[in-house]
Amino acid sequence: MTGTADRSARPAQQVFLEYRRLLFSVAYRVLGTAADAEDCVQDAWFKWSAADRSQVADPKAYLTRIVTNLALERLRSARYKRETYVGPWLPEPILTGGAPSEPVQDAESAALGAESVSMAMLVVLETLSPLERAVFVLKEVFAFSHAEIAEAVERSEAAVRQAAHRAREHVRARRPRFEADRARQREAAERFHAAATGGDVNALLELLSPDVTLWTDGGGKVRQALRPVTGAATVAGWFSAIGTVTYQGVEPADMKAELVEINGGPGMVFSGPDRVIATVTFDFDARGRITTIHNVANPDKLRAVSEGVAYDIGAR
Repeated sequence: MTGTADRSARPAQQVFLEYRRLLFSVAYRVLGTAADAEDCVQDAWFKWSAADRSQVADPKAYLTRIVTNLALERLRSARYKRETYVGPWLPEPILTGGAPSEPVQDAESAALGAESVSMAMLVVLETLSPLERAVFVLKEVFAFSHAEIAEAVERSEAAVRQAAHRAREHVRARRPRFEADRARQREAAERFHAAATGGDVNALLELLSPDVTLWTDGGGKVRQALRPVTGAATVAGWFSAIGTVTYQGVEPADMKAELVEINGGPGMVFSGPDRVIATVTFDFDARGRITTIHNVANPDKLRAVSEGVAYDIGAR
């Protein structure tokens, strides 16, 4: 085992870069926004570079504690803004599926990593208290012990166990159930892409659950539905019209819809000649029918996707 002296002798930047992906992965799941997560990671670097690292026996735990507390501070300050947000508040989408920086994880861990960063899960996590959200992410996704989490969030181990139980039960009651396997999800997304870009209402109706719900997030910056849109016929009409009408100032002939991986699952990116204008992600039932659609169009939340960087955010 590497000793404390050996760890402290390693360059600060080298150690930090070793855990940077983990730090972003934790912060993004706690916050639901890539921009804030990146800021937390940057602030964590400043704290790490200024710290007395000779006294740090476990850099991973130390850095995780720093970034978790930074994320909690940001989340608490953001709660009021999200409560007064114009229309539904949805997480900031990110492209995923980039080349992993570490050995490929096993299938079970890969599935957990994808689910824990899905738009559906992030929406559920948004209903937790900040402490419950951080505890859930650290325990259920990254397998930190209760003792390690207690140190990270500066609470007693008993308080952490209680928060973990509450969060787990809350998520279990609200998380999507009976999801189709990934191959079936991909097939359904491809068919939705073809139907939406072709304006085929009947094909869309075949793909949508009768009680499908569409959530749209424009944040008051662009015109979107301020309430959920429900029902297969209404949702199918919404998407079939995209290819025939001007959408957010972009003419149909100038619009491109690309099928990509977003937040660990199949999604679509709608672009104009000079900008990304929206992303779409899906929830599925066991038969592969679409039960929920999350449509993010707030331009402030499309920067990460516009940059085209695919994040590796597996639960390793």
